[in-house]
Amino acid sequence: MCRQAVCFTEMVLLLTLPCGVIRAQGSGFAVPQTPSISEHFQEEFQKNLRAPCLEPPPLVPWQDYEGKLRKGGGIFARKLERKSVPHYKSGAVLCTLQVRDKFQLFVRDTVYPATFLIVAFDSGFDQAQNTDPTFGQGARGYGKRFGANFATQATGAFFNDFAYPTIFSEDPRYYRLAHGSGPRRFLHAVGHVVIAHRENGTHMFNASKWFGAASSVAMSNLYHPGNQRGFAPAAREVGYSFAEGVGFDVGREFWPEIAHKFRLPFRGQHQPFNQSAITVTK
Repeated sequence: MCRQAVCFTEMVLLLTLPCGVIRAQGSGFAVPQTPSISEHFQEEFQKNLRAPCLEPPPLVPWQDYEGKLRKGGGIFARKLERKSVPHYKSGAVLCTLQVRDKFQLFVRDTVYPATFLIVAFDSGFDQAQNTDPTFGQGARGYGKRFGANFATQATGAFFNDFAYPTIFSEDPRYYRLAHGSGPRRFLHAVGHVVIAHRENGTHMFNASKWFGAASSVAMSNLYHPGNQRGFAPAAREVGYSFAEGVGFDVGREFWPEIAHKFRLPFRGQHQPFNQSAITVTK
């Protein structure tokens, strides 16, 4: 497509230049040698490849969360911040996540302490509701529920953070709006269920979320043999997955305000536009 555009431009210039060249030659003026249009486009393309990109600021170090309560808040804060992109000035180019980056995101999100706490809470709730009666009750039943719920969480992270984002060239992170009214920012966070970002920063349908939720629910039936089968139970579980994702995205959007209120450090607190983090795209 780009090559056809270059050829068309050259054709137009060849049709418009001869008269000027002839007049210049007839007047005794020397005609300067100019580089071809193809060489010019290739040079601009190479410049774009070498254009700097921005890396988000690093996560807040553990030592910045002082005291037991603050470290407890830091556990959930780091889970929120790991998959969020702080707001940048208009026109900023973020570095693209490579396949290895998405895989590392999946691994870190899976083995992070907050994930185990969430699984432990969900397992206790399922135990109280006697979800999947085949697991039974008591410590053994709770252990089975914990293992099954953790496998479900890991499967969801695999599909949502790595597999489908790699297939669809999607950025699995949440792009924080960070400006405007509260309702607008809330709708922005809720809209992430449908609207995501490509690797180049443009908008796209959040295919990873929808396919990831469906795949995770389908796989969870392997870990929960007593689950109800059919469309209605599966749709309900997908709805729960969406609600959980919306909750985390709302937390990611408003986390700077929450952290400021409780005097907790947050990602990008001192460098909202990190010029020192500029790297060269490979």
